[in-house]
Amino acid sequence: MTRIIGIDPGLNGAIAVINGTGNLIIIDMPTVTVERNNKSKRQVSATELAHIFANYNSNDTHVYVEKVSAMAGQGVTSVFSFGRSFGMIEGILAAFKLPVTYVAPATWVKGVKRGAGKDASRQRAMELFPNNQADFKRVKDDGRSDAALIAYWGKHYA
Repeated sequence: MTRIIGIDPGLNGAIAVINGTGNLIIIDMPTVTVERNNKSKRQVSATELAHIFANYNSNDTHVYVEKVSAMAGQGVTSVFSFGRSFGMIEGILAAFKLPVTYVAPATWVKGVKRGAGKDASRQRAMELFPNNQADFKRVKDDGRSDAALIAYWGKHYA
């Protein structure tokens, strides 16, 4: 494969693309704000997500998505929202017939030799992608760094 895509699903996740020349492109998960039950809620934008994958729809692309599941202590609403986002990603990838591998967090974390904690993802991503350090400089960039590390794992260890 000449193009590898890593996805950290969820509202604060991201899409990382390693192109044929090894350059990394980071795309924040596209979201929209909708009104539901008289409250404003963010959700993944299916339309924008489809536009992103339309740009990468080719035979030389493979997608690696973090295999997610509900965690103890999460609220019903947040679990439903996260599952909705994951299902949307899964459905759009299937519609474009992009080959997908789901990878457990423990697998890619061990493979890329990331330390413990979310800040470790940002640090490891800066080490592996020195030209993209600005993409990982903020604490809230952990979704970006996870997506980049998932793509790196897919390119080097899958």
